[in-house]
Amino acid sequence: MIQPGLAKVVIPGAAVALVATGSAAALPAQHVKLDPSIASSSLQLSRDTTISRDALRPPISVTSTIPSAAPTPKASPTAKHLKKQAPIPTPTSAKTRAAADLNAAPPKVSGTKYTTTDVNLWSLPLTGVLLDVLPKGTKVSVTGKIDGIWAEVVSDGKSRWVKAQYLSATKPVASVGGGGSISQAACKSGSAMESGLTQDAIRVHRAICAMFPDISTYGGLRSGDSGSEHSSGRAVDIMINSSSEGQEIADWLKANYKKLGVSQLIWEQHIWTVQRSSEGWRAMEDRGSATANHMDHVHVSVYGNSGTV
Repeated sequence: MIQPGLAKVVIPGAAVALVATGSAAALPAQHVKLDPSIASSSLQLSRDTTISRDALRPPISVTSTIPSAAPTPKASPTAKHLKKQAPIPTPTSAKTRAAADLNAAPPKVSGTKYTTTDVNLWSLPLTGVLLDVLPKGTKVSVTGKIDGIWAEVVSDGKSRWVKAQYLSATKPVASVGGGGSISQAACKSGSAMESGLTQDAIRVHRAICAMFPDISTYGGLRSGDSGSEHSSGRAVDIMINSSSEGQEIADWLKANYKKLGVSQLIWEQHIWTVQRSSEGWRAMEDRGSATANHMDHVHVSVYGNSGTV
């Protein structure tokens, strides 16, 4: 029995030998018959079909390893904090700043005042540049603007600043020179107020009575006021009728302290003393009321009897 898949071949013995040896000699008068059903079997076809080795290889994805062109560089991402950063301003030249100053509208003047002493004139409060020194008694234009201890004034149409405590609504009285005199005549109101006062306190009382006859109320001896010069008769309170009048009195007493024997002045929450006269008027703490802060009167302390008038 012939197994399936094998061809039926009727070959004489000699022909078998030739086939086995691979001889190419033809076989005479012999014909080979193939069984078509067997010849077309899958096994026979697989043997007869020539298969390329390349066909058995898996497909290769061809990717060129040679760069066709240089890659386009990408911009580096901008950091978030740099995106939000404001642009750096271009420095303004000195000429540009000067032009801006010229074009700026001048400050609005609200009134005038006088300097009560030689006053430094500044371009700005605290951080400004010293521009000039205004002599005592200089009339200045003011805007009414206050910044702490500083007051805005107008000089040559520009905003300038001085310490507010050295400005007064009235022109300060010139200090009495060698040839001048200070009245020591008794006050018209009588001498009751002078009871218990030291000689310097009497000097002050009589001098103010003569110069400011409109003032009628004074404070003198207060024996129960312990710790105060009033308890020892070395102080006088001068009750004023206006702030400008109080400033004028305080300035005059300061200018003539030696002749009157004055040691200390308090006015509008500021104090001046002979020992620290180089510091000028110094600010005091708030004591809670107009009288306690010396807004309605000028307080004068004296040595006792050191005056010369």
